[in-house]
Parts: sequence; C-alpha cells; structure tokens
Amino acid sequence: MPRIQILPLPEGASDERPPFALVIDQAPGDGPLSQGFRDDLELTERLAERIGAQAVLVFEDTVEIPANDVSAYATPTTVVHVDRDTDSSVADQVRRGFDHIKSTYGSTA
Repeated sequence: MPRIQILPLPEGASDERPPFALVIDQAPGDGPLSQGFRDDLELTERLAERIGAQAVLVFEDTVEIPANDVSAYATPTTVVHVDRDTDSSVADQVRRGFDHIKSTYGSTA
C-alpha cells in the first residue's frame, strides 16, 4: 500500500510557509497511482499546486526521509486492563493480555 510522506525543503527568504515536496512511495509500478502520475504530468502539477507543494514525487520503492523518522521519540506502551470483579488473578489477566498482544502483533510487540 502506498505511503504518503512530506519532504521538508530549505526555506527561502520570501517563503510565507516552509516549502515541501509530497513523496508517495511503495506505489506499485503497474498500479493506477504510479501510472497516473507517470503518464499525466499535468495531474502531478495540479496536485502540487493544490496542496502547496513544490513537487509530487512517486516511487515504486521505499524511500525513507530522515526528517520523518520519529522512532527515536516513540515509546512503545502496553496497557493491560485488569478487572477486579473476576475470579481470575491479576497475574492471569496480565498474562492473557500479553498473549493477546503477541497473537495480534507478533512476538516483537
């Protein structure tokens, strides 16, 4: 599934707002999105003008934009709700909660 990212560009002295490029990556080369932007330059220019971007860039491959990397700031949090009105112990409820998370998101969750 294609991703949409923003590529910040250097600001000029007369820029009212920071310039950027819209980057769409992971777009299948034979998909309508890639074909539409590749075959219709006017479509690309209209979209860029409409959203205020300097350019719209579409890639089939994954493009990582360092400015969009927030992994250093992300703190994974797991919340397991414990119901005190049940007969099962808190430890059992927590264990079931983590088992559910692992089965839903994989063992790296």
